[in-house]
Amino acid sequence: MTGDPRADFFFLPAWPPAGNAVFWVSLTIVVAGLLGELAFRWLRLPRVVGYATVGTIVSAFGAGIAGTQMNASLRLIVDLALALLLFEMGCRIKLRWLRTNPWLLATSLLESALTFALVLLALSWLGVGMRFALPAAAISMATSPAVVMRVASEMKASGQVTERLVLLSGLNTFYAVLASKFVVGWLHAEYSGSWTAAFAHPLYLLAGSAIVAAILAFAVAQLARRLDLRNENSTLLLLGMILLALAVTKMANLSTLLVPLLAGLILRNTTERPWIWPRHFGTAGGVLVLMLFVITGSVWSAQSLAAGAAAGLVLILARSVAKIAATVALSGPSGISMPKGLALGIAMTPVSGAALVMIAELQDLYPEYAAALTGIMFSVIAILELIGPIAVHFALRKVREDNIR
Repeated sequence: MTGDPRADFFFLPAWPPAGNAVFWVSLTIVVAGLLGELAFRWLRLPRVVGYATVGTIVSAFGAGIAGTQMNASLRLIVDLALALLLFEMGCRIKLRWLRTNPWLLATSLLESALTFALVLLALSWLGVGMRFALPAAAISMATSPAVVMRVASEMKASGQVTERLVLLSGLNTFYAVLASKFVVGWLHAEYSGSWTAAFAHPLYLLAGSAIVAAILAFAVAQLARRLDLRNENSTLLLLGMILLALAVTKMANLSTLLVPLLAGLILRNTTERPWIWPRHFGTAGGVLVLMLFVITGSVWSAQSLAAGAAAGLVLILARSVAKIAATVALSGPSGISMPKGLALGIAMTPVSGAALVMIAELQDLYPEYAAALTGIMFSVIAILELIGPIAVHFALRKVREDNIR
């Protein structure tokens, strides 16, 4: 017995208890899972709305990532979750479809070019400098592959609009990554006076990413000849291969968005077999996807909204008009009705994780410059992270795609 009663109970935890990182991550997963089920079962909304809401709440308490660069742990989660979704998306895209119906390629090029042009014009009209309007326009071309794949999979949707949505989202993500790299090259030329990087960087990115993607696709194809990729052990092996490819990609300064997308495309279009995986590669992939939406939902802050909300709303309007106008205008020649073209344009609303990665890559290269851009783009992501999944859900239900619950 000692004079200090607290010393006799040294084994008790300190009060109030301080949660460690494992506690907060676990709590986030539990709350996000519960809110996701609440949104899905009671409100008839996609689960990702619940996940993103948790991120919004986290940001409201000042624990979001707005105004800061993602740390290595968060960036790894985002990169790996997007890699799984992009790989899965690539495996659903049949390039033969573009040959048999070239109007699909025309739709893809028109909606991306029109999005770039209208967003650039709208931001310039607001007085946003070209150095900020150009990257914002390039990033805005991309429809969130994460939202599209998650919502379509959750709804078990299939049909003309769903398949075109997957195809166009994959293609405009490809265009957006390349366009953003050309913009980075232009910025480099502005800062350094050398135009070599303006062309060399995108070419290196495309060629290098295609090589790593081809190696990954070949390795997966060889693995599939010997193992059933639908069982749990093989799925974990596939996860490891994708993670290894991502590590090589980052070591070589290539695109973590292009490599998995191109790998899936190559795999789908160089083999005859249908590639079917457990949804988002099973439980491990499901947790990563949940965390992706929580992280993406936490990008806003009062400061970023105050600085960029007005420009962000104009960007969202210009972007929506461009995508809807393009899909409606070419709906007839591409083989769908005008209402389905309208639904397709509405379903291309989401902006999410892929945009966040492109912004993060700009932050890595030009932190001070990117800080001024994040006010606009984080406002866009914060708004469309919640509205985007609802738009996809509404559009696919409106055209009564097969197997929607």
